[in-house]
Amino acid sequence: MLTNQTLEKLRDLRLDGMVEALEEQRRQSDISQLDFEARLGLLVERQWLWRENRALATRLHGAQFKIAAALEDIDYRHPRGLKRAQIDQLRTSDWIQKHHSCLVTGPTGCGKTFLACALGHQACRDGFRVRYYYAPKLFRELQTAQVDGSLMKLLKRLARVSLLVIDDFGLVAATGKQYRDLLEILDDRHGQSATLITSQFPVSQWHELINDATVADAILDRLVHNAYRLELKGESLRKAKAAPGPGSCGNVELSQQSRHSADGR
Repeated sequence: MLTNQTLEKLRDLRLDGMVEALEEQRRQSDISQLDFEARLGLLVERQWLWRENRALATRLHGAQFKIAAALEDIDYRHPRGLKRAQIDQLRTSDWIQKHHSCLVTGPTGCGKTFLACALGHQACRDGFRVRYYYAPKLFRELQTAQVDGSLMKLLKRLARVSLLVIDDFGLVAATGKQYRDLLEILDDRHGQSATLITSQFPVSQWHELINDATVADAILDRLVHNAYRLELKGESLRKAKAAPGPGSCGNVELSQQSRHSADGR
C-alpha cells in the first residue's frame, strides 16, 4: 500500500521515469542485494533518461523534418567522395553554437536533403531547437502571414530556433517582397543563431536567382562569411542506386569559408 501511494505521488510530480524504474525494481527478485543509494541512483538515472528522451522527441516533432535521417545512416562506402572526417567537422554541432551557416549545393538527387535533415537531427540530439522548411513552403507561409497580419509573429518564431534549415532554395521563383522577408529573417539570425540552406544552384548564381542586386548582396553577406560549404557534384544518387555503377554522386568538398566575396567565390 505504501509503495502504491509513492507511485501515485511520483506520477503527480510527473516523475514517470522513476515510476517505470521503481515498478521494474519491484519485479526483480535480486534487487535487495543493492543498497539504498544504488537503487536511488538507478531511479534518478531512469528519470533523467526519460526526461531527455521526451525533450528530444519534442524537438524532433517541432523540427518537422522532411525525412528521418541521421548521420549514422550515411553510407561512406558509396563512391561519391564523401569522407567521414568531413562530416565529423559538423557532427559536434559546434558550428551551431558559434552561429555559423552551412550551405549545401549540388544537382538534384545527390543527397542534399538527407544531409540537411541528418545535421538537423544531430542538432536536436545535442539539445538545439531546429526548424526545417522546404523553401517554396517557407515563401508561401511568409506570403500568407503578410496577408493575415501574422508576419511579425512568424518572424519572431523563426528567430528563436537555434538552427533554421531551408531546403531547395531557388527551386521556385519568389517575389521581391518574399526575398526581403528572407533577408529580415537572416538579419535577425545573423550572429545569434545558425542557418543551413540547400540549393541545386551554386552560390555564385544566387544573385541571378534573387534578381535584386541590393537584396542579394545583403542576403549573401549574412550567409557566406564563415560558412561551411558542402559542394556536391555528379549524377543523381537515386539514379546510381537504381543502376549501380561508377560515376554516381561525386565529390563532396567541405571547407570553412572566411570572408568570402558576396558572390560566394
